[in-house]
Amino acid sequence: MVRRNWDVQRAVDLFPERTKDPILFEYAASSSRVFVTNDEAIQRTGEAWLREGRPFVGLMFWPQEHVRRMSDGDIIRKIEELAEQDSPFAYPIVRIKPDVSCSNQ
Repeated sequence: MVRRNWDVQRAVDLFPERTKDPILFEYAASSSRVFVTNDEAIQRTGEAWLREGRPFVGLMFWPQEHVRRMSDGDIIRKIEELAEQDSPFAYPIVRIKPDVSCSNQ
């Protein structure tokens, strides 16, 4: 990610362990950051924000059912593909899914 000049912040480097999802999401939104996670519960937070009309850049997640099917490299490739799109967060919640090229299937 450093080679791609992406500005990445990890929650574990900024907040105490077990910090609640809404606090993390609020930080990402107020910092104009995309929230990337494999925690499906955060999707409910993003959906609640949409219903309330609260703006955020984006939420990208992959369901737990895909964790064993996708390597870190597969996930990075999916993020890179999304980053190359003209409007990657036209709808701000994006679910990453494995495809036939994913290595851990």
